[in-house]
Amino acid sequence: MRFVPLAVAGLTALALTACTAGKEAAPSLGARPAPAGSAAASLPAATVELWHGFSTPAEVKAFEDAIAGFNKKFPQITVKAVKGVQDDQITQAIRGGRAPDVAASFTTDNVAQWCRSGSFQDLTPVIAQDGVDLGVLPQVARTYTEYAGKRCTLPLLADAYGLYYNKALMKGNAPPRTLSELTALTKKLTVRDANGDIKVAGFIPSFQYYENSPSHLAPMVGAKWYHDDGTSAIGSDPAWKELLRWQKDLVDWYGYDKLEKFRKGLGDEWGAEHPFFAGKVAMVVDGEWRNAMIAGDPKAREMDYGTAPMPVSDTRPELYGSGFTAGTVIGVPKGARNPRQAWELVKYLTTDTDSLVTLSNALRNVPTTRAAMESPKLAKDANFQTFLDIFAHPRTSTLPSAVNSVFNQEALATFVTKWEKGAVPDLDAGLRSVDRQIDDKLKLSGS
Repeated sequence: MRFVPLAVAGLTALALTACTAGKEAAPSLGARPAPAGSAAASLPAATVELWHGFSTPAEVKAFEDAIAGFNKKFPQITVKAVKGVQDDQITQAIRGGRAPDVAASFTTDNVAQWCRSGSFQDLTPVIAQDGVDLGVLPQVARTYTEYAGKRCTLPLLADAYGLYYNKALMKGNAPPRTLSELTALTKKLTVRDANGDIKVAGFIPSFQYYENSPSHLAPMVGAKWYHDDGTSAIGSDPAWKELLRWQKDLVDWYGYDKLEKFRKGLGDEWGAEHPFFAGKVAMVVDGEWRNAMIAGDPKAREMDYGTAPMPVSDTRPELYGSGFTAGTVIGVPKGARNPRQAWELVKYLTTDTDSLVTLSNALRNVPTTRAAMESPKLAKDANFQTFLDIFAHPRTSTLPSAVNSVFNQEALATFVTKWEKGAVPDLDAGLRSVDRQIDDKLKLSGS
């Protein structure tokens, strides 16, 4: 799935205020009457405006193909899809009373703010009214699409994170299942020149490397982000210290300066010179979309590679097979002019098996319902199946919804960058300082 920088995805609380006062109130889902007869026959004709972030020709066509199925079911509803829209544009439109009928976002970072502020409408009443069974979704997907009892979005497609490994560079070794195995294999596979500079890395432990964010790696040790009251659990959960100490030991084995020199000389994560493609890194943590990128690159597709779940703490073997997930979410913003028709479109795109399979086959992201994951029409091989299994694993986790999600992630990311550099003399004190930053911000937010 497309990478959304945190600084771009982040929204301020001010940007999430209600629509401008004085405008005529738009109809809401909460006031939606029960349809008489079939939904298709009872809904009046309308043009539904759908905003989404997909932008490449292949992505846009995939979305149009999925919408075509909806048009067959509801021929009286025209869907006007607007591509390449980001979260800040959605929020500003809601504030200005110009909200689309349906909006989709690549990031779950703003779900809590959207639900809490009412910027996206609560779907709970219409889900109950229409008898939509949320049990078709893995629990983790239900978690990242709601906040404080309000379900203002539904999952459309998902990302799942696992381990990619270059079979030639692995030299017959099986992918590691534990952190200690990952450490040993990293040291065994790393190649240095006469000066000690890294030529090939077994695994890059730096949190500054591509997809190695704290949120993506936290599931390896079962680290907890928040207490039940929303305050930070980073300083009190020993799993974070386990992860950081393991990571720092491996950084120190490489030598921080040597590792940074190697990392900074690597190719673009989204280009043809990706170090995994180029045979410079034996094992990487990445999302399911990397399979499509490998298949689409003339050189990379010749690589013999495999996928596996991420290794986990030696003391938490039950976590193996799980991982991190998040994904695209979709909902009905406040101010939608055609909320009933908008809800039918959201319901269709998120629950119709053929629609989800169409999107997954074109975009190579994980479909979010069990029926779509098991559909014989879904294109999958062993390397893609790994991510379907990770997404469906009962212990797969996500970043919990929080009103200051972007700020909280940036606070921890800033700290771990100092930590791996060796600029943090006291880990416990440092993690407590992250807690204070997060908790102080929470107080300012009025939560």
